[in-house]
Amino acid sequence: MRTPEGVYQIDYRNPHSDYHLALHVSYPGPDDVSRAAVRGVSAGSDIMIHGLPNGKGWMGALHRQKDWTAGCIAVTDEEIEELWRITPDGTAIEIRP
Repeated sequence: MRTPEGVYQIDYRNPHSDYHLALHVSYPGPDDVSRAAVRGVSAGSDIMIHGLPNGKGWMGALHRQKDWTAGCIAVTDEEIEELWRITPDGTAIEIRP
């Protein structure tokens, strides 16, 4: 239920997501799985960078007032449209706190 930190890749995209466009992050990697196993917890999966829920784009930046994702990175619909356009699959990303 937290956003992972580290270096990953955009490994695929979902234009039919429940959210306005979604870029999938290549999480968990082998190191993530090992760290989780040592702690006896699941590493989780399905981390996305995505826009707002479909039909809620009017919220814009107001969505930032509350952490409402389960580890994903939520951005405005306009921001995800730009990322979608300029970020090809395979692009390296670094997620920092």
